[in-house]
Amino acid sequence: MTIMNEMDNFDLNLLKVFDALWRHGHLGRAAEELDLSQPAISHSLKRMRKQMNDELFLKMRTGMQPSPRAVQLAPVVQAVLANVREHVLTAPIFDPAQACRTFTIVMSDVGEMAFLPRLLARIMREAPLVDIQTISPSHRDLMSLLERSKVDLLMGYFPDLRGSDIFQQRLFNHGFVCLARKGHPVVNGEITHKEFKELSHVVVQTEGRSWEIVEQYLQSNGVERRELLKLPHFLSIPMVIAMTDLIVTVPLPVGEVFARIAGVQVLTPPFPIPSFDLKLHWHRCQHSDPGNRWLRSVALELFGAT
Repeated sequence: MTIMNEMDNFDLNLLKVFDALWRHGHLGRAAEELDLSQPAISHSLKRMRKQMNDELFLKMRTGMQPSPRAVQLAPVVQAVLANVREHVLTAPIFDPAQACRTFTIVMSDVGEMAFLPRLLARIMREAPLVDIQTISPSHRDLMSLLERSKVDLLMGYFPDLRGSDIFQQRLFNHGFVCLARKGHPVVNGEITHKEFKELSHVVVQTEGRSWEIVEQYLQSNGVERRELLKLPHFLSIPMVIAMTDLIVTVPLPVGEVFARIAGVQVLTPPFPIPSFDLKLHWHRCQHSDPGNRWLRSVALELFGAT
């Protein structure tokens, strides 16, 4: 008989009987602790003797005397039972002050600008041993990453992420702003329909989906513009806008960041471009994980609309 077959035939409840007999050295006290009858304990001992090919506990005048084999097995059995109690039966906890873990968060570059500074400051203060990794995979890979627990959390705008296994929590709603350099020869504090159509634009076509909201609105409303520069990311936008007469339309949090680091002015778009919700997304397999729950609670506290 192979080891696997022996495991299939072994009743793990017998380990509890072994442990009780080892600690008490008495059939009756072991039965009392386990809330079993003495005949039931005797039957279990008989089964153990047969499977382990050893007497294990010998009936003596003073009680049940362990055999040399039982003496060898006792620490092993106690370790197995302790591991089951600690790691199987006890609900896991997450202590941020002591946790040593890496959280992988999906964010676009816009999300990194909007979320990372405040999120990292909080994590570094409360969970000094926790590391953060941000990734920006293609949308077709998101579900696979979530299902395989390769991603802990998504933060941002992911309108295509749906399904019964996906949980979500709304953070806040925001719209778009236009940016132009300070001292722009045409735009000063506000921008008109005419100026928006006649000025040359920067268009950021990112992996994120928010830029599609602007493009779809302008197209459906017949708003044409000169797209002089197209970029795949936001990194160069502050300097490009600050040093040219181009304008750009960006999500509000991005515009606010750029206004703090470069000489640009934030303008209300002359068209009612729809706003959108930024959300947390996570998979069912991560829903009850204490660490994931802590991370979500921090994000919701920092960025959730009040």
